[in-house]
Amino acid sequence: MTTTSRLRWVPVLIVGLAWTAVARGQAAPAPTGPPAGSPGAPSQVASSQAPSLGGEPAPTNIRLRSLEQRVDALKEQAWRVKARVGMLKEAVLGGGIGARATIAHVNKMGGSFRLSRLIYALDGQQIFSRIDEDTSKLNDLKSIEIFSGPIAPGNHTISVLVEYHGNGYGVFAYLKQYKFTVRSSHTFTASEGKETQINIEGYEKGGITTQLKDRPAVEFKENVLTEHPDAAGAAGAAGAPGASGTAAVPGTAAAPTPEK
Repeated sequence: MTTTSRLRWVPVLIVGLAWTAVARGQAAPAPTGPPAGSPGAPSQVASSQAPSLGGEPAPTNIRLRSLEQRVDALKEQAWRVKARVGMLKEAVLGGGIGARATIAHVNKMGGSFRLSRLIYALDGQQIFSRIDEDTSKLNDLKSIEIFSGPIAPGNHTISVLVEYHGNGYGVFAYLKQYKFTVRSSHTFTASEGKETQINIEGYEKGGITTQLKDRPAVEFKENVLTEHPDAAGAAGAAGAPGASGTAAVPGTAAAPTPEK
């Protein structure tokens, strides 16, 4: 038999071997493990139903609260995206080089208060919301970014709602039964070609003799920066100052009242 004839049979042999392997794989019985309860039986794995408290499933209220926190986080992301899109749209349609704003919350409260709820709105539209009734994760964040992005030049109003829980141990454990709510607002002007930075500080006002319910307060600190270096250079060439000023504006906080 010549070499050419042998080569003709190679594809036929390959196809035949492939079909034989497939037939054997279909005919082979699926391996079965040892019966349940035998020493070699694998332990059951149920990750989605893993016990969390003493071998029992987590209570329904804990699972619902976890789900609620996830929903709040998604809502917060949606609000931020919606606000940024709206501001960018206004900046683009308004023409010019636009303006920019950065808003942050700074927690400077003492140990007698625990931050449990924080809500911000810009021009009546909610842009941030976070609630933490049971843990101190929110309170541990000393600086929280509320908003950062383009904004239409002109006047804008920031509204804030801050809620604290009393925090105490031992003879002061009764403080945990109280809530303190502070509401405030502030109007600022976003200048075209500049960035406005606003820090809202939550702090304790007064002194030792001030009642606990009168201590929570907020203060708005505004700082205007030149956003675009080219604009700063043009302003300097024209004799206009390119730097900016800083102003601290106390918030118009409503008097907090403790709630049991």
